[in-house]
Amino acid sequence: MDTIPDENYAASWEGERPEPPRVASEREILTSTLDWHRRTFELKCQGLTPEQMALRSVEPSSMSLHGLLRHLTGVERWWFRLQFAGEDVPLLYYSDEWPEQDFEDLGGDVEEAWAAWRAECARSREIVAAASLDDTGKGRRDGEPFSLRWLLTHHIAEYARHAGHADLLRERIDGRTGH
Repeated sequence: MDTIPDENYAASWEGERPEPPRVASEREILTSTLDWHRRTFELKCQGLTPEQMALRSVEPSSMSLHGLLRHLTGVERWWFRLQFAGEDVPLLYYSDEWPEQDFEDLGGDVEEAWAAWRAECARSREIVAAASLDDTGKGRRDGEPFSLRWLLTHHIAEYARHAGHADLLRERIDGRTGH
């Protein structure tokens, strides 16, 4: 057998999501792949109520789609703005007294969380557009430098990992699956 019937492939999420190019510059492949993963996460949450977005997976996990959204918003800010660009902005959904606030506090408005995520993604894109892949940021935890190239790869892995979590959460909510 040298072909696979279309019905045997995993379903795709409905919604605009341009495929990353298979042949392009390194920058274009990295940035378009990251945007594809960002959009994939967004599509996996599409059409859900705030109550569904706040539904946790299974005990003892505190993971929910709303929590993942808040986490990814904070991750965008932490890596691109604070560590790479060195901006002096406050952390989101975190305090020393409550480090797991992003996952544990789901009382906020989901639409406001989406707006914050979109704003952080837009700022991350601006930072990336203004920098060379060889430019470096400095890790706040260890003081070690990292390149924008590494950061983009790291962020792709972050979104891919959490898209897998979103798959399981979405399937539990309404049975929908897809890539």
